[in-house]
Amino acid sequence: MKDRQHIYLIGLPGSGKTTLGRQLAQQVRWPFVDLDGALEHDQQQTVSAIFHERGEDYFRQVEARVLREVAQRPHRAVVATGGGAPCFWDNLDVMLATGTTVFLDVPILEIAKRLDQSHAAARPLLAASAGHSLTDHLAFLRTQRLPFYQKAHHTISGVSPTVGDVLMVLGKTF
Repeated sequence: MKDRQHIYLIGLPGSGKTTLGRQLAQQVRWPFVDLDGALEHDQQQTVSAIFHERGEDYFRQVEARVLREVAQRPHRAVVATGGGAPCFWDNLDVMLATGTTVFLDVPILEIAKRLDQSHAAARPLLAASAGHSLTDHLAFLRTQRLPFYQKAHHTISGVSPTVGDVLMVLGKTF
């Protein structure tokens, strides 16, 4: 990989991007960046507060800017993106150009198990699914986002992707 190539983990909310990203970063001894965390630091507000006070359009604009700032950092990093990050603006193109993207394709039923209603309420797009089951809403999001996710350099399908799975798909490109 080029010196400034990052590893971007993409996938639905609850697919394990942050958890796996932290573990992977520790394994490869690179910094870890949680894109939502970087955005919250930039805005001095939680993602939920930004959605509530300024709306999704504003959030997506800030998300795109923060992604570009992370992409241009001079050191390699493991980056856990928000679930929608690859689907807005030309964010996916930025990720594809500045690193290796890995789609964590975790089954919806597994994600729904992970995100009990208290966790889902903390995620703005899942909390907004009032009137629909969490599983139905996740299926809807997957249908919308899959065309973007499928453009990733690599896909790992399964209930619990591991650091070993990521390292295996990265192979000699790592």
